[in-house]
Amino acid sequence: MAKIWLITGSTRGLGRSLTEAVLEKGDKVAGAARKPEQLDDLAAKYPGQLFPIKMDVTDEQQINEGVAAVIRHFGRIDVVVNNAGFGVTGAAEAFTKEQITSQIETNLYGPIYVTRAVLPQLRKQHSGHILQISSLGGRIGAPGLTIYQAAKFGLVGFSEGLSKEIAPLGIKLTIVEPGGFRTDWAGDSMSFAKPMEEYASTVGAREKLFKDPNFKLVGDPAKAAKVMVELVDNPEPPLHLVLGSEAVALLKKAEAVRRAEFEKWLPVSISTDHDDSESARFLDSELSQLIAGGKK
Repeated sequence: MAKIWLITGSTRGLGRSLTEAVLEKGDKVAGAARKPEQLDDLAAKYPGQLFPIKMDVTDEQQINEGVAAVIRHFGRIDVVVNNAGFGVTGAAEAFTKEQITSQIETNLYGPIYVTRAVLPQLRKQHSGHILQISSLGGRIGAPGLTIYQAAKFGLVGFSEGLSKEIAPLGIKLTIVEPGGFRTDWAGDSMSFAKPMEEYASTVGAREKLFKDPNFKLVGDPAKAAKVMVELVDNPEPPLHLVLGSEAVALLKKAEAVRRAEFEKWLPVSISTDHDDSESARFLDSELSQLIAGGKK
């Protein structure tokens, strides 16, 4: 049976590659975008499979109306991909209020709004798979990307907690965390804050790299799309899926540094317990089971 996909940001970059891969497989797609007419070529190539809908993920009413239209058209939703987003580079103090607001509204509020809009239908079906397209930048901080990463770190926190809420309802969730891929994320989809000389060695170096016409990222969006198409057929998908060798290497290094820091300061962490507390008892408590996502 063909799956019904809802993909936001379906006209460009990874979203476009994924839309094409899903249609090629024979599944059906509700392609959400601010300019859905950019999907006309795919609609002609795959008649009856593609339902383009206008959706600005910063507009909650438009999201709710779009999701309702998808359900009327296809009758159900099997896979939801929160892919719409863009990047912004600059020093934390250099961003304008508009740059900060647009990042948080698009890259964090948007996925939250879309997820909340589809959950009633997925609950009704007792099935579904949500793919949150985050980033390595949702796990590791880097100079120049503070506001983008604030949104992505927030999306990871939201999604990890949500995964524990919806698992008993038969709904799966995977946080997809790509490294650098050859889309227009670092090109036309990237905006920049006003440069500050004081940050030339950190933020400035990253901006120079992104603007270098010879800068080539290692990730192949077509291969990432293939992985995601296959992922939704896996009966035990991961909560986190890191994509790209660059992302893997950077994450391994960051986690080793984080672990070493944790161990070094562990005596200080433990020293803050109240004198009459019993740590071992807490580890077996109902609260710790809730934090872990339920009793084992």
